[in-house]
Amino acid sequence: MKKNYVYLLVALFVFFGCNSNSNKEYAQTTEIAADTTAAVADLPKIIKTADMNFRVKDVQQTKELLSAKIKAEGGAIAEVSINSSIQRTDKFKLSVDSLKEITAYRKEAYLVAKIPAEKLDDFTNEVAKMALFVNSQSLKIDDQSISYLANQMKVKNREEAAKQINKVSIPQSNNVESSLYIKDDLVDKKVENLDIDSRVKYSTITLNFYQDNTVQATVIANDNLYDFKPGFFTRLWLNIVDGWILFKEFILFLTRLWMLFVVAAIIYVGIKYYKNRRKRNTAQTL
Repeated sequence: MKKNYVYLLVALFVFFGCNSNSNKEYAQTTEIAADTTAAVADLPKIIKTADMNFRVKDVQQTKELLSAKIKAEGGAIAEVSINSSIQRTDKFKLSVDSLKEITAYRKEAYLVAKIPAEKLDDFTNEVAKMALFVNSQSLKIDDQSISYLANQMKVKNREEAAKQINKVSIPQSNNVESSLYIKDDLVDKKVENLDIDSRVKYSTITLNFYQDNTVQATVIANDNLYDFKPGFFTRLWLNIVDGWILFKEFILFLTRLWMLFVVAAIIYVGIKYYKNRRKRNTAQTL
């Protein structure tokens, strides 16, 4: 009989204990869900980015106007570059020592700026008014509210985990390693949220603009060396003089080979003597 009472007490203890834990978990889950809903509804994290490609009358002048406009709106230029690419070039002779160079080139610019998000639409409208023709224009909206909230919850969890690790009595090396890992991950999540806050506050706009081909004429030095040579008769006389010098050098070179001439003469005389002797012998035989 006593055993039955014991079993009953144990069953009641387990039952009420499970209910207590379930109530606690349910309360925690409800609290987290409420905090999540409030956080998402409180501050949406909307990131805006824009791109524009357009033609202008003068690239350099437009770049200066855009710089002033961006500064006035409270923004900043993150990147800018201006390039000129030659489409065609020709040269025409003006005089012996000068040429006229005519070049057709295309000038393009690339500009990336940070603009306060609430002023992005007005700024793109102002840019469109500067353009002669808008090739393309786009606006992208990226909602990072969920990612931002997830990072906040992970930060809270890691802060609590770091505190628990410091309280638990475990080997010192493992404790330090685990704590450093959690703290590094905690910093990463905080930095990610700071980056999201920055991109929410300041929108990024990328501007590509160009102007029609420009023709430029410039007088430059003549780089054709043939035009600087002396006249025909001067060069003719100089060539005659050079020819006479070369002829004399050739005679002097032949004089160095006098032994070859002597040997050739001896061979010639020997061959001629041999042929004459052979003719005489033939005549006597007949």
